[in-house]
Amino acid sequence: MNTKTWILACMAAAFSTATCTNVLQERNIPLNLALEIAQVAVQECAKEQYSVSAAVVDREGVLRALIRADNAAIHTPEASRRKAYTAVSARTPTSTMVKNIQNPGAAQLVAIDDFLVLAGGVPIKIGNETIGAIGVGGAPSGDFDEACALAALQQVEDKLA
Repeated sequence: MNTKTWILACMAAAFSTATCTNVLQERNIPLNLALEIAQVAVQECAKEQYSVSAAVVDREGVLRALIRADNAAIHTPEASRRKAYTAVSARTPTSTMVKNIQNPGAAQLVAIDDFLVLAGGVPIKIGNETIGAIGVGGAPSGDFDEACALAALQQVEDKLA
């Protein structure tokens, strides 16, 4: 083997080793948990006589579960999905984003495709890792939507350990 071939072989081996040791391992929201979170959120809002929709997306913003309560308004499934998408994308509650857009530097957040900057979207986290998000839409205000989302997450927090 000549020197040039040997150097190329060593470089290829070095890159392949680096690639193997740097493979990402990411956690994601499983379907059964996504369904449970959405269902609990709808039930929590029903206790207050709110007919809502709840959507859960995975870490990439892909819809995993969507539940629409009887009598929930026609716009609520899409609103809840977009709130969840926004929360997982920003990795922060949408209620925080509502406050942040008052800052001129953050005002353009509302222009991002598929974002819905209204309260009611909450990231689902394990420690500091965002594995999905829930969005709730249909209560009289986003604060009530968010309360239902947070109550659902609180009920399943032992499954997020």
